[in-house]
Amino acid sequence: MSENRAEILAGAAVLAVALGFLVWAGRGEVSGSSGSYPLQAAFRSVEGISVGTDVRLAGVKIGAVTAIRLDPKTFFAETTIAVDQGIELPDDSAILVSAEGLLGGNYIEIIPGGSLDTLAPGDEILDTQGAVSVLSLMMKFAGGGADGDAPQGATE
Repeated sequence: MSENRAEILAGAAVLAVALGFLVWAGRGEVSGSSGSYPLQAAFRSVEGISVGTDVRLAGVKIGAVTAIRLDPKTFFAETTIAVDQGIELPDDSAILVSAEGLLGGNYIEIIPGGSLDTLAPGDEILDTQGAVSVLSLMMKFAGGGADGDAPQGATE
């Protein structure tokens, strides 16, 4: 009987730790917080990006992606990000999809411009660069390019 009680207590402790971890992991600031303002950007590709993905400036998290939808007219990914209050971005800033490394995840990176005017809540960042497909780049490299040129040293 005492063995069953010990097993039940051990199981309850494991369950309590798991629930505590889930509560801790779920308390992140993703969207709708009063300490942020929205900005818009349209990307050709947001591969590897989803709602909740980090937005970084100089490697420091300053916000998160709050919405992604496809524009059926332009076929661009319309993205909304939330940027922390107190961070005033120049209106000529660039925004791009970056990778943490060859095997790391993607995130949104903001590169500030030099303008004295700043982006207001709801403004759109016009200078965008979408995700670069590593597989596509490797295929172009392995295939000798996409322009149909003959490999070097080949005679025609």
